[in-house]
Amino acid sequence: MSPTAQRTSQRADERLDVRKTYKLYIGGKFPRSESGRSYEVTDSRGKFLANAAQGSRKDARDAVVAARGAFAGWAGATAYNRGQVLYRIAEVMEGRRAQFVAEVRASEGVTERRAEALVSAAIDRWVWYAGWSDKIAQVLGGLNPVAGPYFDISAPEPTGVVGILAPQRSSLLGLVSVIAPAIVSGNTTVVLTSELRPLPAITFSEALATSDVPGGVVNLITGRTAEVAPWIASHRDVNAIDLAGAAEAEGVVWGDLELAAADNLKRVVRPAGVGADAVEPDWTADPDLSRIQAFLETKTVWHPKGR
Repeated sequence: MSPTAQRTSQRADERLDVRKTYKLYIGGKFPRSESGRSYEVTDSRGKFLANAAQGSRKDARDAVVAARGAFAGWAGATAYNRGQVLYRIAEVMEGRRAQFVAEVRASEGVTERRAEALVSAAIDRWVWYAGWSDKIAQVLGGLNPVAGPYFDISAPEPTGVVGILAPQRSSLLGLVSVIAPAIVSGNTTVVLTSELRPLPAITFSEALATSDVPGGVVNLITGRTAEVAPWIASHRDVNAIDLAGAAEAEGVVWGDLELAAADNLKRVVRPAGVGADAVEPDWTADPDLSRIQAFLETKTVWHPKGR
């Protein structure tokens, strides 16, 4: 081997990996937590994977501000355009399939074949919800029969800013299953990711950032669920909250979050089950329209039609 080749080989052996800095995703950007904290993320066997940003109350407030700022533009976009944007996200996810598979496998402790199936299901589900964007109004609204010379039309509208506690165990499929139905109708979201399995969600935020979704439509916060969730539930500029991930989050009593949300009349989607028996849904089951419908308001318009 020549001296030049030897030096090149030596440098390759001595090369340090480029370690990833895991951040939050707020307003289409990747800020560090204002708290300056991080926490260890481990795989299913307890092996260290990464240091994730530990979000704070202030980060949650910033995310709500970003979501509210993005709401008018996103809700005002045509249904067809929202469908196009969501489909573009699926395209980016497909391009990062290998990374998603590796992270789901490490996070959930499943086989590679199972991880591939879960990632495929997540991408397919995103496409399924994207396809509903321009069909929601026809299925969940319509012309109402009235005894009089009027047209009476009901049309669904997004409710506003939706807080979401992502599933704790289903790191990607569960995440997709709660975000997609909220934003497809025009809502914007503040999402508290799985505390124990946040890495697929962080990669998902990178897919969002490289797609066409406007900044602020989806905001992702990693950290301790028990610390941040109460501030999202009680925030007066959050219009609805999905408590899917509260059922199995450490130190969280989902009933307390529901009570905090009720103080300013939020819509609440409860976990499956009741009380201490609440559990996360089976995210592999076929989806329906219930999570879309949960975050919609209905506007009814009366118009005279003459005689």
